[in-house]
Amino acid sequence: MRPTRTTVLLTAGLVTLLGVPAAAAAETPTNLYVNNQDGSGCSDTGAGTQAVPYCTISAAAKAVLPGQTVRIKPGWTYAEAVTIDRSGAPGKPISFVADGPAVGQQADLGKTVTVRGASHVVLGSLFARGGVQISGSTDVGLDRIRAVRGRLDSVAVDGASKDVRIGRSNLLGVRIEGGSQGTVLSRNLISGPVGPAVSAVDAPGTVVTNNTVHGYCGAALSIADGSTGAGLFNNVIVAKAGDSCRTDGARNAILIAQSATAGTVADYNLVASQVPYSWAGTTYPDPAAFHAATGQGGHDILNPGQDGLGPVEGSPTVDSADPTAPGVLPTDIDGRPTADDPLVPNTGKNGGYLDRGAYETHDGLSQTWMHVDQTWAPVGTKVEVQAVSDSNWPTAMSYHVDFGDGTPPVVTQQGTGAHGLATHAYSKAGDYVIKVTAVNAVGQKATTEKPVKVTAAGPLTAAFSAGPVLPAPDDTTTRVPPLTMSLDPSASATPWPVDRTEVDFGDGSQKSLAGLATATHTYSRPGDYKAAVTVVDVKGTKSTTTRSVHVDYARAGYVAVTPFRLKDTRVHGGTLQGGSPASIGMPAPLHASGMASGGMSAAVINVTLTGVTQDAYLNVASTYDDRPTTSSLNARAGATVSNTVTVPVGKEGQVWFYLNAGRADVIVDFVGYYQPNAGQKFSPVAPTRLADTRTAGGPVAGGTTRTVKVAGVGGIPADAQAVAVNLTSTEATQNSFVVAYPDPAKRPEPASNLNPEPGRAKSNQAIVPVGPDGTITLYNHAGSVQLIVDAVGYYGKDGKALFTPVVPGRLADTRTTGIVAAGGTTTVAGVPAGAVGAVLNLTATESTGAGFLTAYGFGSARPEASSLQTLPGLTVPNHVTTPVADGKVSVYNGQWGGPNHVIADLLGYFTQG
Repeated sequence: MRPTRTTVLLTAGLVTLLGVPAAAAAETPTNLYVNNQDGSGCSDTGAGTQAVPYCTISAAAKAVLPGQTVRIKPGWTYAEAVTIDRSGAPGKPISFVADGPAVGQQADLGKTVTVRGASHVVLGSLFARGGVQISGSTDVGLDRIRAVRGRLDSVAVDGASKDVRIGRSNLLGVRIEGGSQGTVLSRNLISGPVGPAVSAVDAPGTVVTNNTVHGYCGAALSIADGSTGAGLFNNVIVAKAGDSCRTDGARNAILIAQSATAGTVADYNLVASQVPYSWAGTTYPDPAAFHAATGQGGHDILNPGQDGLGPVEGSPTVDSADPTAPGVLPTDIDGRPTADDPLVPNTGKNGGYLDRGAYETHDGLSQTWMHVDQTWAPVGTKVEVQAVSDSNWPTAMSYHVDFGDGTPPVVTQQGTGAHGLATHAYSKAGDYVIKVTAVNAVGQKATTEKPVKVTAAGPLTAAFSAGPVLPAPDDTTTRVPPLTMSLDPSASATPWPVDRTEVDFGDGSQKSLAGLATATHTYSRPGDYKAAVTVVDVKGTKSTTTRSVHVDYARAGYVAVTPFRLKDTRVHGGTLQGGSPASIGMPAPLHASGMASGGMSAAVINVTLTGVTQDAYLNVASTYDDRPTTSSLNARAGATVSNTVTVPVGKEGQVWFYLNAGRADVIVDFVGYYQPNAGQKFSPVAPTRLADTRTAGGPVAGGTTRTVKVAGVGGIPADAQAVAVNLTSTEATQNSFVVAYPDPAKRPEPASNLNPEPGRAKSNQAIVPVGPDGTITLYNHAGSVQLIVDAVGYYGKDGKALFTPVVPGRLADTRTTGIVAAGGTTTVAGVPAGAVGAVLNLTATESTGAGFLTAYGFGSARPEASSLQTLPGLTVPNHVTTPVADGKVSVYNGQWGGPNHVIADLLGYFTQG
């Protein structure tokens, strides 16, 4: 191996080929730009700036000055014949190159490129579909050119041109003629399908070095008619008969005519041909005979065919060329530098390791890997890095290992070992990134990185934080059940890697996770739980910590939907049986209605009981076996009753229905839902009457609708998204149902909010999206009925409060404190501190007369509106949303209805923020 001499020679060869010293490049600061793509804003009448480039190469060719580079944007084909007849100056050539982001990307030229009568010209990274013609020109360099020209030679040099250099190009036939001198071909892939791949006629001093040449018709390399002083070195030449040859001409790899032998030298070529040589009219079957007769080809190799040639294992082309030959380049056709294969003896001239042909064999380095024995360890622990790569020449590999803590990289050689090895001890705790850079013998690199954790020395100590897991803002697809908590042990002191994390959630559930991992769990109900986290490290050491975890529903906004029927046991089966709970799943994100969420914490549903076989009550809850001690509906045998229910959703997305006695069919209409990080905030208002058909408009006939203005009136802003209203029916002429909905043209079917009955005033609360012009629509199914609409609040952009659902709990029951007289008021206390509104299930029982109850904020003026209609001898519940003050709500018993017992159950509350 003699890299020093070879490197010097190769560098000199590069300068010889391109004719552009490195210093010259720095002296050419000005560029002209060509870009014919859409949106480029090009103009052939401008100055060819990057902002306003030329549209055609021809325009740039007419304007370019010595030292300037014409940068051609790849993309669309430039369908023009280009003639370059302007010249550069020594050291200041004019250059035409592709201006692409990727190395080797070529600009596509659709027709012939002609260099005529010019000097000091460079063409680079161009695809010339019409070939390249160089005529009467001097000092012209072609680099990374792809050229075709039908069945003609793709590159022609004539007109006594001088010093033309063609390198690292893919060509279909090269013809040099017309007294041209000093043409150099190096590191090209050249094919000649209908004639010689390279033909020199009257072209003295032609040099063909390190090319891969395929000839199919005629000789592969033909030097004829006065082309004296030629040089043929280091080429791989394959000559064989083609199927479409027009003549039966010679199939020699190298043909040197009698008139071209003077001063011509051929050596270090590899030939694959049945008759490889023709010299001065005499053919020779092998290099030995050729050398014995002519003194040429003393280091040539005859190969039986083209298989196994080039940059492949076992190829005779590897490290066997003459690095001192004229025209040698330091990089091959693909831009790869000359490399010494350590697995192959250096049989080139003077022990050189240049490969024959256009391609240089490389180690294939593209990736490197590392193994770190301690990716997590305390300060002072020795960390060992083993580095390997995919290089085919591992003995020549070195690895630069940067441990990421500011210390100098450790450089290690792989040699004959299985890997490169570097060790290091960190002196400070922290998170670091180890970077390994693999470097081969020619300086090519591949890198990889791996994070490591260096911890403070000390004992293993478990710790954890707990917090709620909430849906992402406005995410309606991801399933995030309410009461889901995360227990994060990342605050634990863990000197060594953690093998596993064991969690006891305090409700009878446990979980074991690999590594130091956050555990999530959905609890069945709110409360305080004693949770324990145990951390076990790889050394077998354990540490446990226990703490109280508070689990509660998160504050949520309201998402209003157009009501739709979720369940009707009269149609779908599943009649409720006394004492047997039944569940109904709340809508999943893919519900046919398109109105549902995977992250809802509470559902708002309208529940109707019908076909009741005996007096009973219905409890609606989020769990099967932990029902609250409250009721949602109360029904007499044979009655049809309805009530709006706000209920937390269970961990599996279900709600449970428990009928205490008899049998009954249940109808469930989905009205809307609450979800953290979604929906609208709520603003309560003092109950305000928005409509009363008894005083305006008259009764609503069966099968007709009535529109009610609800936004922009009664303290409700015009941009409210939904309104909470108390609906009351009275003076019904027959059993019916009433539906409240937003769009008068789109009544939801089936659905209902209220079930009027003759002789009974009935109430139910509804949350209704606001429709066109700030209205809602009321539909009465049968008979006629008077309807009363009282607003209790709204949801919108300027809403003030978010909702927190609770497990229903009893706040007041006057059966234990004393009946409320007609005209009397009772105070309901116990609403959580800070609440500005509450959702109650308000129930009147043991009523002695028809009347009403009104719920309103404690300490405020009593509004002229009702929340519930009392009936003698009946227990009547209603869903009520009301303002709250100081954690209290006032309930007024209408003065003409007689005494009532009042029961108030809390379903949830609103707080500002």
